[in-house]
Amino acid sequence: MNQNTFSGTESYIVSPELKEIVNVAIALERPLLLKGEPGTGKTLLASAIAQSLNKKLLRWNIKSSTKAIEGLYTYDTVQRLNDARFGEGDVKNIANYIKLGPLGQSFASDEQVVLLIDEVDKADIEFPNDLLAELDEMTFTINETGETISAKKRPIVLITSNAEKELPDAFLRRCLFHYIEFPEAALMQEIVKVHFDKLDEKLLKMALAKFYWVREQDQLRKKPATSELIDWIKALIVGGIDLKQFENHIPFLGTLIKTERDLEKF
Repeated sequence: MNQNTFSGTESYIVSPELKEIVNVAIALERPLLLKGEPGTGKTLLASAIAQSLNKKLLRWNIKSSTKAIEGLYTYDTVQRLNDARFGEGDVKNIANYIKLGPLGQSFASDEQVVLLIDEVDKADIEFPNDLLAELDEMTFTINETGETISAKKRPIVLITSNAEKELPDAFLRRCLFHYIEFPEAALMQEIVKVHFDKLDEKLLKMALAKFYWVREQDQLRKKPATSELIDWIKALIVGGIDLKQFENHIPFLGTLIKTERDLEKF
């Protein structure tokens, strides 16, 4: 098997479709854009790929104030000014005040790494466009020093989006795309068993049935996701819930439902 073939891990159960698109992205050396509702494992996928392929994971968490240049490098002018005032450090060497960001580090690495650009749609609408050249050419120049940083090994790039805003067409054209569907009951059962290896089968089936029933309620603003299901099952185990009582009751509802308005619906 190719050493760069991803097939999931013991703790990350992957669908055939997702496994396929990940391996295509690796083979074509193209960024993979992932969308899907919260709790479908978009962010955790990067960790699973890094673990499976024995590669370092670099994470770039995007905020509303994040600028594209920060992923490449930052120039600490404040520290340089302080050093100049107090006679510390080699202020003439600007390189001492340059720090590579996650994208820059992925280029400079001697080994191929996995780079996660998490929640790209949180940033300004121009943010994705500002990364087009770097993601295409895998090179950039540090303006303050004139040094050019080129990727020694093209990183495996995963980009997640919660669909908070539309991404530019030019950016989308450069990415492969996959929408991670929320797991159906059969796959979810496998995921749950990863976390609970000795779970009572009847309890598991009843919990899954009630969990998906809750998710089907159209009036919910925030549907419970996989992490809520895992927490809920833990609560059921710790609480020693009687299965007969469980048949007509949803105990510990606050582990599934996380807003006051949604709780009122129940």
